[in-house]
Amino acid sequence: MTLHNDPLAALGVSRETIQRLEALVALMGKWNPAINLVSKSTLADAWSRHILDSAQIYRLAPPGPLHWADLGSGGGFPGLVVAVLGAELQPGSRFTLVDSDQRKATFLRQSCQTLGLKAQVLAERIDAIAPLNADVLSARALAPLTLLCGFAQRHLSARGTALFMKGASHASELAEARGQWAFEVDIHPSVTEAGAVILQLKGLPHG
Repeated sequence: MTLHNDPLAALGVSRETIQRLEALVALMGKWNPAINLVSKSTLADAWSRHILDSAQIYRLAPPGPLHWADLGSGGGFPGLVVAVLGAELQPGSRFTLVDSDQRKATFLRQSCQTLGLKAQVLAERIDAIAPLNADVLSARALAPLTLLCGFAQRHLSARGTALFMKGASHASELAEARGQWAFEVDIHPSVTEAGAVILQLKGLPHG
């Protein structure tokens, strides 16, 4: 259940974009039994647990055309959702979805084709691909923050923004990461899950 405002209403997206997101839910339901994209228990509430949860980070991205890279895209969250939103709201933007699982990468590619998205899918390890120089780097339930900061150092542009979705343990992860990395952080409460946050990081070491 949404705790605050509907992110999609706040973004003012069109009915066409809503329909694309509904089609994504249908694709997820079709593929999930075979490759376990998300926990089966979340499928009944997929709109809130996955679509709205992912959509809320879009408002934190800088304005204008940009390169958005999503790490560990897996079932498409938040990567496919922000790519759908970007197709309407920032059509000059490009999106890169990274997941080393070949089956999940196939799902991501098929979804991009079905939804009409011009997103690149890389089925490789995050630490093995060439630096992406992304303006925005996102990840959802992927790895501890210390490891995510290392990914950001490699793949985020010098003035880029990292948007990492974290659960109730974010405070301890922040404390540990600050012992190893220098960065600025804004903490945004999740609108879909009590205790969860989006960590908006800037000023991370580059290169």
